[in-house]
Amino acid sequence: MTVVNASGKDRLGSAQSALNVSFAEALRCVQLYFALCTKAVQRQIPILIRTIRSSPELLCIISNPPEGSENLLMQVLQILTDGTCAPPELITTVKRLYETKLKDAGVLIPILSSLTKDEVLPIFPKLVDLPLEKFQAALARILQGSAHTGPSLTPAEVLIAIHGIDPERDGIQLKKITDACSTCFEQRAVFTQPVLAKVLNQLVEQTPLPLLFMRTVIQAIGAFPALVDFVMEILSRLVNKQIWRLPKLWVGFLKCAYQTKPHSFHVLLQLPAAQLENAFNKNPALRVPLVAHASQPNIRSSLPRSTLVVLGLVQDAQPANSAPQIPPLTDVGSSGQIATETQASESAVLS
Repeated sequence: MTVVNASGKDRLGSAQSALNVSFAEALRCVQLYFALCTKAVQRQIPILIRTIRSSPELLCIISNPPEGSENLLMQVLQILTDGTCAPPELITTVKRLYETKLKDAGVLIPILSSLTKDEVLPIFPKLVDLPLEKFQAALARILQGSAHTGPSLTPAEVLIAIHGIDPERDGIQLKKITDACSTCFEQRAVFTQPVLAKVLNQLVEQTPLPLLFMRTVIQAIGAFPALVDFVMEILSRLVNKQIWRLPKLWVGFLKCAYQTKPHSFHVLLQLPAAQLENAFNKNPALRVPLVAHASQPNIRSSLPRSTLVVLGLVQDAQPANSAPQIPPLTDVGSSGQIATETQASESAVLS
């Protein structure tokens, strides 16, 4: 009896094992089936969307997409706008969706090439605030534009718009703005030397000067060394604007002057004596080569005595206790309030 029972248990165990194997195999088959179905559906989606295009039914779904369908929505919009101008009714639907329900500027990327400059500029800060890869996609669409109207923004207008973003006012991290600038500089075939010269020429006339202006000047001359003479003109204009009153930009000015020496020597010698002394204090490595340059007879004869004193080329005739005091450097923000800036924030702008 014991033998029979053992034999029965063996058969039952074998049957259970076979059942487990069959279930696992069935599960794998079902998973494979659904995977193949998913691929088939994915292949058919573009064909289906191109067939129905911007039908009223599809526009209705786009205007009120089901929760969690954002990725599919972006795929549909991408299909509808690839290689063609977005129909007006699609543009209207997507803009309304962004303004009322889906507060993600990424949804606007597929239609950006069909928008005008006046439509792109108000949303541009939100595009810069997107993840970098999405901003790059948005930038491509903006520069692409449409066959009828051309780019939504020119390369120069893109850079000027980036510099117009205020981190505090627009609620955007400074790093997002600097990354957007760097993305532009990576496309040298688009953001060319003439484009950068045009941008710098316009930015230097703005009041107040953009926060990232000197960083962009340094990037521009790094990308296109032939701009050095033009940049010296920019630096001279900054001296006339009393750049030392803006501490963040003053640090960038001195960094640019050091990187472009000896071309920048004639610009540094245009500084008032107090600011030249401040420049030496901030960047002592400038003193020796600048003094050697200024010692040339034809240059020395053109310099005011106060500058020669700072350079150590003549003795100061004034008593030590009557030396003029250098006023503290202050920064005038866009609000008009005067605030002293820290070295840490200066480094953040230039890094």
